[in-house]
Amino acid sequence: MDGWKSGSGSAALKCPQKISLLSSPVRAIIRLRRTAHMLKKGLSPTERRTLQGDPQSKLLQRQISLGKAKLGTASASILSQASFEKAQYFTFDTSVQPPPTRSNKRKKRSKNPRVLYPGSTRKYLPMEQKSKAKRCLLLLVGIVCFQILNAIENLDDNVLKYDLDGLEKMMHREVFGQTVAIESIMALLKDYLATHIHNKPLVISFNGPSGVGKSHVGWLLAKHFRSVVGHNFVLHYFTMHHCPEEASSLACQLDLSEKIGDMVTQAETEEKIPLFILDEVELMSPALLETLSRFFQMNQTNEFLNAVYILISKVGGKEITNFLLQNASTDLPLPQNKVEELWTSLRPVLSHVHPLWGFVEIVPFVLLEKSHVQSCFYEEMMSEGIYPDQSHVESLASQLSYYVEGGRQYAVMGCKQVVATVNLL
Repeated sequence: MDGWKSGSGSAALKCPQKISLLSSPVRAIIRLRRTAHMLKKGLSPTERRTLQGDPQSKLLQRQISLGKAKLGTASASILSQASFEKAQYFTFDTSVQPPPTRSNKRKKRSKNPRVLYPGSTRKYLPMEQKSKAKRCLLLLVGIVCFQILNAIENLDDNVLKYDLDGLEKMMHREVFGQTVAIESIMALLKDYLATHIHNKPLVISFNGPSGVGKSHVGWLLAKHFRSVVGHNFVLHYFTMHHCPEEASSLACQLDLSEKIGDMVTQAETEEKIPLFILDEVELMSPALLETLSRFFQMNQTNEFLNAVYILISKVGGKEITNFLLQNASTDLPLPQNKVEELWTSLRPVLSHVHPLWGFVEIVPFVLLEKSHVQSCFYEEMMSEGIYPDQSHVESLASQLSYYVEGGRQYAVMGCKQVVATVNLL
């Protein structure tokens, strides 16, 4: 009994030592388990999975398993040994990344999901947002359109300033048998006078036989433009009056150049276009024609480019007469193709006289018929205060000479002898 007691006493003495030896690892294991449990509670599921794949967390599990092996059974030691063999050791290599999980693949696939519409519903496009750039573009288009309309109105204002509609009506009323010529003149004037900026002056040449109304149209133009722009901006130049035969050619050149220069300079300051009507051009000397042609060039100052020149001459009158008599069967006024043919045949003849006719707009005046001559008698008798009896007018018109072609009568001298005949009554 005593031996048992003594043996049991010695065993009792040894147990506290074993408990004391095992108490420190157990306490460490308990602390580690508590720390891991607290960390797991504070992490999200994704962070937990990351922590499970982390080498440090696996090392922690291995330590825990080693602690269990000291206290547990043999099976526990085997399990801990297996987990130790499968554990990954901690390294500082960050190049190796964990393989993507299924959840990451699902997230990548779900970035561009296909939208399936039911068959019974209608598909609508998303609403377009209003762009400020489009509004600016529309505003710019509106400004441009306004500027264009304003420019058109300014062109109309220039045409109204010269009252070209009134001029056209007056010419149709007082000039007989020259419908095509009047329309050509008015078209050229309207196109040129619509603006004050030009690259060359407007030069129109009235060509035709004597007595067809060339000088009369020039007189009407001078009368009209004096009333709309003033006497200081209209020059009606007669060669026989301003440059007679006894005058020197140099004096005529200087006089004409000075008149044109002074007028265009004054007109430029007042933003007006002057009109120069030069009659009897066929009587000008070659030197005077050369001086005149210099004002028709394009390489001049701006004031000389804003001017209208009217050249009146009988040059080409024979060619116009022959062309009209050859086409006497054609109804008057001449159709457009015949007028173009007349221009084509007339320009080389004029250019042969002087090169200046190569830069001008040619307006041919055709022969007058007997009915046109009767109208001239009627107007002249009315202006002189004589009652225009129809039979009397016809008898006076029959006293003149005519070309007879194709059943038509064309006056040889036109209305040139009408004034002298009426004065004898």
